[in-house]
Amino acid sequence: MSRFDQAKMLMQVKKVQKELQKQIITIEKGDGAVKIEINGEQKIKKVHIDPEYIDLDDIGQLERWVEDAIREAISESQKVAAEKMQPMMGALGNLGL
Repeated sequence: MSRFDQAKMLMQVKKVQKELQKQIITIEKGDGAVKIEINGEQKIKKVHIDPEYIDLDDIGQLERWVEDAIREAISESQKVAAEKMQPMMGALGNLGL
């Protein structure tokens, strides 16, 4: 791989990283009781819990909603990142890496 190809690939990677930082995925559980916002780099940006939907006598349900929302948010953000990185992975393979 030439220095030019390396520099070009690095610029593409940095561009995708910036796009992933800005892309926000929102996952809701419990009919909107819990909302998780995560970016394409799998960094949780915000957790919102709507008190109107919360039964204080069943905190276990709230915990399950939060856990499920976080799991789904991470999974979705990984899919988004994989889709954005896919074109570069093919290019790296063609370069013998």
